[in-house]
Amino acid sequence: MNILDLRVDDTIASHTAPSSQALHPIEAAYYHMSHLKKCHDYGHQAVGVMLSCNGLSLNYAMVLYDKSRSKIEIVRRIAQELPVPPNAAYFLCDSWYTSSELMAVFAQKGFQTIGALRTNRIIYPNQIRQQAKAFAPAIRKDDPNVSLVTVGKRRYYVYRYQGKMNGHKDAVVLLSYPEKSFGEARALRVFISTHTELAAQEILNIYAKRRNIEVFFRRCKQKLAFDKCQLRKKQGITRMWLILSFIYFLCCTVSRCVGSFDEGYNYFRNCVLQEIFAQNALSM
Repeated sequence: MNILDLRVDDTIASHTAPSSQALHPIEAAYYHMSHLKKCHDYGHQAVGVMLSCNGLSLNYAMVLYDKSRSKIEIVRRIAQELPVPPNAAYFLCDSWYTSSELMAVFAQKGFQTIGALRTNRIIYPNQIRQQAKAFAPAIRKDDPNVSLVTVGKRRYYVYRYQGKMNGHKDAVVLLSYPEKSFGEARALRVFISTHTELAAQEILNIYAKRRNIEVFFRRCKQKLAFDKCQLRKKQGITRMWLILSFIYFLCCTVSRCVGSFDEGYNYFRNCVLQEIFAQNALSM
């Protein structure tokens, strides 16, 4: 059975901040908190949505966040447009997008949610209301709900809680530590799965696929000039992002390179270079 997953994240196309006397500043550019730079960064923030199935990952939407509506609202509207998938489907996101409202919208469309949670989210272990980070120090390695799982090349101790949490009557919450940092407060990571039949290993393996949208953003910046755009009008910027998404689609679907952006990009780049050389040769 082919599993469909939808990945959501956001990124910033950085620009030089204009002076206070600039007559024509870039439209819809603001200061945004950059989690990569650990500071506020000036530019355009894009909310990206990718769909992946059977080894092929494609950009579904790239929406400019202009503060006229929240990022949660942007993703909610996209979710409402989606058709109901015929097979199992997952909504993968970081802790910014695991709101109960958004997860409910995806559930109506047939998507289970697997995402990160903030460590202050409320759970009810042993019917006691407490934050996940407050419960975590009580976890022991020999607890029957703790397992040592491997994700990629790294190993984690994971506590599996299933039950009530704020906004959900029944969900799986994983409290995770790297193998060599067990019990360290700063190393704690928390995840949620609304698909309660999955084991901890399966949940983390599926969540790890979310990273591909970060790779997509990096490729767009390194090879498709996402953050080098000099357009100043909001309409022109959104149109440029649409063209960028189409180029990404072409690179991932060219017959000899299906599923590999890098191979497709190199193929089209070589085609363009060969055409340039041929034209230069004719003009000599």
